[in-house]
Amino acid sequence: MPFTSKEKSFCVLEYAQTQSPKTVQCAFFAKFAKNAPTSKQIWTWHQKFKEEGYLCRAKGSGRPSTSEEKAEKVRETFLRSPWKSVRRASVETQIPRTTVWRVLRKRLQMKPYRLQLLQALKEDDKRKRKEFCYDMLEKLEEDEFDERLIFSDEAMFHTNGKVNKHNVRIWGEENPHATIEHERDSPKVNVFCAISKNQIHGPFFFEGNVNGDVYLQMLQNWLFDQLIENEHESFIFQQDGAPPHWKLTVRAYLNENLPERWIGRGGEEDNLLLKWPPRSPDLTLCDFFLWGYVKGLVYVPPLPANVEELEQRITAALENVTKDMLQRVWHEFEYRLDVCRVTGGAHIEHL
Repeated sequence: MPFTSKEKSFCVLEYAQTQSPKTVQCAFFAKFAKNAPTSKQIWTWHQKFKEEGYLCRAKGSGRPSTSEEKAEKVRETFLRSPWKSVRRASVETQIPRTTVWRVLRKRLQMKPYRLQLLQALKEDDKRKRKEFCYDMLEKLEEDEFDERLIFSDEAMFHTNGKVNKHNVRIWGEENPHATIEHERDSPKVNVFCAISKNQIHGPFFFEGNVNGDVYLQMLQNWLFDQLIENEHESFIFQQDGAPPHWKLTVRAYLNENLPERWIGRGGEEDNLLLKWPPRSPDLTLCDFFLWGYVKGLVYVPPLPANVEELEQRITAALENVTKDMLQRVWHEFEYRLDVCRVTGGAHIEHL
């Protein structure tokens, strides 16, 4: 939905005062009686105004029309390789990226189609997801709760560049409903990271496969020492329902050391704060932000030649994550909780 300059200005001024997208959305609806912009749109307008000093550029005398030769060059490069990114096409054709995008959308009437993989939700999953979102949103209203919360996750990285589905687009006039073949048994590494509102802990590289015993050793000998030293004294630890996390000795360790201060898959005897809903990677910061961001930096041609180079690239990518980025991701997390709650626990991977 397009928004006028007046509406954008209203959002920027309100956000500057409240620093709360939800408050801005409520005020916007009350003033203009129309659907409010998303949290991302509000934040983007605010950042644009801070960095550039304006929201809407004044109309100029008009840009020169793109030549037929350039348009044909763009068409040919995407016919040869529809998976190509606009940035890569710009480098290959020596045509500005904005011009490539404009030719694709305006002249050639092409659209970028996203690959989307979803975990199928079972009958009771939506109820559990909805209940979790209600409970988590209520907890986030408590003082310093967001400062105490630590998310964690593992990911597999292959040297041959496993697909980062969030960043892959296929350009065409119709949706090709494409799939991709993946080379099996390429060198790989298991990576663990934990992420708070202020910093990232990691990476930790596992040697070989990850089971419950290996995971527990990592918690005992590496992660918790860092959290105790660098995070809130009563930090809250989140993990998903992966098999290594479900091991009895892991849950016993968390029950003993973090009573009512851990979130995860648990049984009736476990002393956890909240139960993590099954099949919910779209609600954890590592899945909807961190791994996609890291893979986007790691898998840049030429691809890593070996595991050592792969680990170096992963470490360098994580060092690029700033505190400001984490603050924005935390706003996105709250927004996703709200959307999931409103939609009754449905998938929100499309956000």
